[in-house]
Amino acid sequence: MDSVTMQEPTGSETPVQPHVRPVRAANSRYVRASDAVLRVANEHDHLSDEELTRLVRSLRYRVQNGEPFSAVQEMAFALACLSIRRTHGFDLHHVQIQGAAMMARNAIAEMQTGEGKTLTAVLPAVMFALAGKGVHVVTVNDYLADRDATELRPIYERLGLSVGCVITDMEDEERRQAYSRDITYGTAKEMGFDFLRDRLRLGAERITDDARRLFEGQEGGLVQRGQFCAIVDEADSVLIDDARTPLLIGTAQPEAPQRVALFRWCSRAIRRLDPQKDYVAITKKRQVFLTDPGCRKVVLLGKPPLMEAVSMETIFENIERALEANLYYMRDRHYTLQDDEVVIVDESTGRLMPGRKWQNGLHQAIEAKENLPITSPTTDAARITVQRFYQQYEHASGMTGTASDARREFRRTYRLGVRRVPTDKPCLRKKWPSRVFSTQEAKYAAIVESMQGLVEQGRSVLVGTPSVAASERLSAAMTERQIPHEILNARYHEIEAEIIARAGQRAAVTIATNMAGRGTDIKLSPEVREAGGLHVVATEMHSSARIDRQLVGRSARQGDPGSYQFFLSPEDELLTALPPEKVKRLRENALQASKGELPANWVNVFRRTQRFLERQHYKQRKQMMKYEKKQMETYRRIGLNPYLEAGDQ
Repeated sequence: MDSVTMQEPTGSETPVQPHVRPVRAANSRYVRASDAVLRVANEHDHLSDEELTRLVRSLRYRVQNGEPFSAVQEMAFALACLSIRRTHGFDLHHVQIQGAAMMARNAIAEMQTGEGKTLTAVLPAVMFALAGKGVHVVTVNDYLADRDATELRPIYERLGLSVGCVITDMEDEERRQAYSRDITYGTAKEMGFDFLRDRLRLGAERITDDARRLFEGQEGGLVQRGQFCAIVDEADSVLIDDARTPLLIGTAQPEAPQRVALFRWCSRAIRRLDPQKDYVAITKKRQVFLTDPGCRKVVLLGKPPLMEAVSMETIFENIERALEANLYYMRDRHYTLQDDEVVIVDESTGRLMPGRKWQNGLHQAIEAKENLPITSPTTDAARITVQRFYQQYEHASGMTGTASDARREFRRTYRLGVRRVPTDKPCLRKKWPSRVFSTQEAKYAAIVESMQGLVEQGRSVLVGTPSVAASERLSAAMTERQIPHEILNARYHEIEAEIIARAGQRAAVTIATNMAGRGTDIKLSPEVREAGGLHVVATEMHSSARIDRQLVGRSARQGDPGSYQFFLSPEDELLTALPPEKVKRLRENALQASKGELPANWVNVFRRTQRFLERQHYKQRKQMMKYEKKQMETYRRIGLNPYLEAGDQ
């Protein structure tokens, strides 16, 4: 079982005793496999690097001549362990080798944060690279992709294997070279878009052996050489959280003055609409629909001459987009502004996604809302869901600290089992009782007071906030109390590594949005370890319990001490997914109950809402897959490429 405990609070403000949830013993097959790998590695430790390379070549010959991977797994893992030992001067733990063996069998290995997942992935990457068809190691951002490729390259090259890396802003030829390597690191976004761009290059033609030869060809040929093997780091983030949004490539429509006038007018016109009569807002789906009275009011509103040729149906649709932009998309939470441009913020990671745009006029509605230049709308040229993209791979596996909550979806959608890997050392994480406050103001005051006490104890503190705006509001409150701190959010992503490097020092306080810093270790100083380790403050619950577990899992890594605590309020965004009248009633009840801290049983409201949202998001992903499956069947029936829009064929 996962070592993070999420039991309900006791109501006391003192820390509860350390509680270590038992981890189910690893399957004996994997324990024996790890013992055998280390034994074989020790038996070959006397060999030179040249002899290791020759052994790898012999394994490659066997695989490419038809032997199954299972026949060479033990030796491939042993050689990879030897290369790690000689490059970094230490051996992998048994549990890391067990996790690698699970991934070699096309499964998701649930390894707790800090257990060394990055090095664990080296072993299956080496084994699958023997086929000579390319292994894609997928990470969540460019920084981690470049870091891992750079730091691990000496390990692979000692075995005669080549390494490439694909990041944003690379030219086609650079990408083609990176994909030609034995092992290629990159983000899910970049690899997915390269897949779609290759389909656009081929037009309506299907991928065939002849077409595949274009990969070796001149300029304009394919960038990728196929989907053979994918090893996904932070698999729950890539395969579950990001799977609600399809990958798509858009083509810009011609600029039209009447469209600009339409977006500007709609942004002003919605101020004249009555939320009680003129439209219906469906909060859980972020959708707005005009009522009959609302449509009549829009028809009667004065319009500029430029809009005379715009149909009323189009006007109604854009009024609804403008309402959605104002009701559900907040600056510094869902997007930020950079150089007069709207840049989307990834809701599950807090990272910027430059170049991405919302579709169906929503992006332009937000630009109008912010009084920015209106960019050209785009139409879909090619699209694919994250689920369908990873189903293209012959071999797929992954690793994450929070897979068990989504095990059924991994099995049903990707045909990937989830296996838990025990921790190398017992987990000493303490859960402090969750606290609920009637208002955000009262909650922030309690957070600042709590942090002041922790700083005086010499602890280091990581504060998780849901948005850029929230991190800056909390920062202002801490500045007022003269508590030194650093902010890690979408505005400071360029110096992320520097901020994380200082986060484990004595009395260090780091305010981070969502999963900023995910994939990097917070190294504790001896003084902090002695004082009780890193303490994580979660200022809200997220829409998924897995994201909460990732945040609290930043503390108490690899046997270090640590603790965590939730601070909540009925004004948190999580509860806005409920009907507006229910949210209003909850907030009124909270104020009547107390002007400050509320009873512990209020936590149940947040738990129920979180479970409701998890079910809703799963339904959305399921519905999206069902729609795409039906669309692909239709395209194939009429002889079109299922990955391209009909107008592009």
